Amino acid sequence: MITLTLLHPRQSTPVQSWTFESESSIQVGRANDNDVILYSAVVSRHHLEIRYADDSSWELINYGANGTYVDGRPLNKAAVLDGMIIRLGESGPKIRIRLGAVDPKTLGKTSTYRKSTASASPDLTKSKSTFLTHRNSSYGDDDE
Repeated sequence: MITLTLLHPRQSTPVQSWTFESESSIQVGRANDNDVILYSAVVSRHHLEIRYADDSSWELINYGANGTYVDGRPLNKAAVLDGMIIRLGESGPKIRIRLGAVDPKTLGKTSTYRKSTASASPDLTKSKSTFLTHRNSSYGDDDE
């Protein structure tokens, strides 16, 4: 199981989460054919892939024109570590990656996905979630 959590840009609190129970590859980007769809000016149509590697670990591969960053450093390919926070583009959305079971109270709005065990195609009875983000957005913070 792997959980991706979109974080509030200023407070780093959970805004929305996506949990994947049996996928071997997760696509993130602006295009509608991604598993996680983020509408942001700095997110590419197919920005990154998180995939299960042969050695029972996960790896992240950047395809985004604006890059993917960990601790302010750009990366092209990296091992996924439990709890790591990535940023899509230098100023784009932040996503925390959790491996294994996660307390649902810490996730914000959640969506769970399962691919059918009979085929490699996704279970189309569940709709994909999208999250609209804007550069310098406060994600609904009304205090400004």
